[in-house]
Amino acid sequence: MAEIVFDESTRSWLIRTAATSYALRLTEDDTPSHVYWGPPLTSEQLTDVIPETKARWDAFNDPNEGLDELAADGGTRYWTPALQVRFADGTRALEWRYLSHDIDDGQLRVHFRDRHYPLRVTLGYRVPAGTDVIERWTELMHDGKEGPIEVIRADSATWVVPVRPDYRISHVTGRWAAESQLLREPVPHGETTFGSRRGITSHHANPWVMLDDGEATERHGEVYGAALAWSGSWRITTTRSSTGRLTVTGGFGQDGVVPRLAPGETLTTPVFAGLYTDGGFGAASRAWHAYTIGHVLPHPDELRPVLYNSWEATGFDVTEAGQRALAKQAAALGVELFVMDDGWFGARNHDHAGLGDWHVNPAKFPDGLGPLVGEVHRLGMKFGLWVEPEMVNPDSDLHRAHPDWVLHYPQRTRSELRQQLVLNFARSDVAEWAFDSLDSLVGEHGIDFLKWDMNRPFSEAGWPADGDPDRLWVEHTRAVYGIMDRLRAGHPGLRIEACSGGGGRIDLGIMARTDQVWTSDNTDALDRLVIQHGYGQVYPARAMSAWVTDDPNFVTHRSTPLRFRFHVAMAGVLGVGGDIVEWFEEDLAYAREQIAVYKEIRPIVQHGRLYRLVPPSTDGVSALQYVSADGGRSVVFVFRQAAHFPTPERPVRLDGLDPAARYRDEDTGKVRHGAALLAHGLFAGLPAGDFASAVIRLSKV
Repeated sequence: MAEIVFDESTRSWLIRTAATSYALRLTEDDTPSHVYWGPPLTSEQLTDVIPETKARWDAFNDPNEGLDELAADGGTRYWTPALQVRFADGTRALEWRYLSHDIDDGQLRVHFRDRHYPLRVTLGYRVPAGTDVIERWTELMHDGKEGPIEVIRADSATWVVPVRPDYRISHVTGRWAAESQLLREPVPHGETTFGSRRGITSHHANPWVMLDDGEATERHGEVYGAALAWSGSWRITTTRSSTGRLTVTGGFGQDGVVPRLAPGETLTTPVFAGLYTDGGFGAASRAWHAYTIGHVLPHPDELRPVLYNSWEATGFDVTEAGQRALAKQAAALGVELFVMDDGWFGARNHDHAGLGDWHVNPAKFPDGLGPLVGEVHRLGMKFGLWVEPEMVNPDSDLHRAHPDWVLHYPQRTRSELRQQLVLNFARSDVAEWAFDSLDSLVGEHGIDFLKWDMNRPFSEAGWPADGDPDRLWVEHTRAVYGIMDRLRAGHPGLRIEACSGGGGRIDLGIMARTDQVWTSDNTDALDRLVIQHGYGQVYPARAMSAWVTDDPNFVTHRSTPLRFRFHVAMAGVLGVGGDIVEWFEEDLAYAREQIAVYKEIRPIVQHGRLYRLVPPSTDGVSALQYVSADGGRSVVFVFRQAAHFPTPERPVRLDGLDPAARYRDEDTGKVRHGAALLAHGLFAGLPAGDFASAVIRLSKV
């Protein structure tokens, strides 16, 4: 458990994690101010860090600017605000007054109130056991009796990065079928904002950043990171001043959306977690992975099953006979979870109709789902279904009965994307309908797994009947969380995969309610190397769904060998998504072999430590390695994307091994010294040509 100490003489708090320290204090005017974040310090050592009172430089610069724990709008500080409110009389500025604090079970809560207005603010800090991650959040409470408070911006936290000569930021960018492309670039002066205004996490950016001085590598250097646990609209803003200060503030919401806080109400922001490490980007990723598996994902000790998904085989042409044939073949391959995708419900023969009508299509399943579910279970597999609860087609019984249930403005066009509209889950009646529909579906049919999709962002996000319509941007996501939580509580065996047209809903918030996420609709193995590389900067392989699909790929139309496709997918949670009834026998035999290999290495991949040995590029060789938690086994994945000119194979240097130990290649029996594998590397023995790959299993002798 973290150690949290309050020093009354300096009015400061010191938070000691497993291997780092973090400190804050109260200034003379009770403003919560940052003191320190980095390698471990004792309380006595911290006294040398706490700054003395500084005189104002001039009329244009506040010496404390850029040091606030939650930069509030007001006074003479003009930094990027993390907290902006407007009181009933139009006043916007906030003046802090410290009330108290409490320290309990590894958690610190510091309580404030505005000096003149009815707003209480609590800053929360929590360190999950055994980690260096600090979870931070903010609570706002209207403790008055009259007039709402408008919440213009309520970020979860402001992270202050120590002053360095220069800064570099790591983040991901992308779009549909091209998510999680890693970028490392200089931090510009001024404000830079990353975010989503779409009501979902989005394919275009993801709510995390890492910062370093420009010199960090995979193995060396100080790295500061922050990740937001939120699945709706969000923003993260970096602010760099000419004096060298750098902050990162982040939270839910977007510009122009202003919910209100009524008397007696409390608004709690999502967690904005921070992490410091001095072991480079690799150590940062491993720390995030350990935190996510141990403290975010449900059922952390479970292994995710090998699944089969029917979408690429059938599209909307779903029949009971066709699904039975796919299930029989999937079971023969060693698949453990059979998932029937879109096309099983309502009038769902295409994407123009049926969404919202979550009852079995009687023409496709005359006797309901029972016979198919029973057959899948008899074959030794669990049964899963695709659903898209937040969406409705205008051509559906639900929309005809409740056209007011969708996000809309009365005098604005209801924009359709993929021929569908977004249901307003901020309405309690709509959310309750969704829960009842899914609860009945899971309970009546014995469903083991739901693939929860969301195939479009918000638009015309109005709520005409509500006096505070902007709250829907927060309450919709809260309702999604609530439905998932209730389903899991009512059906303890149920497992859920999050999806949003691929990787549009990947974040720590959704991972707290789901067991895995769909990384991208793009299953092209070459592109997946890049996507999975970016995903793994923060999120673990334990939750990263990766499929082997048909050739050529339906997104890129590229052909790659089945071996290459399997090896890329085996670096995550393995799945198969092709029309396996039509596969050649030699491909089926190879699939059976590789699925068996994956099951054997699965504990290492899903629960081991990741080492990125060589990053992917459009050509050349890339490699990654997983080492088991006890260090006894390791799996190395090596990929040649493209071969250029006659080039001798180079050894790949490994990581995470014991230099004093020896390791046996489980396939060849050859024994090598750990020191040699670390210093010199191993030859993977890649096949000739493009799209070559190898998986090497090592055991400590």
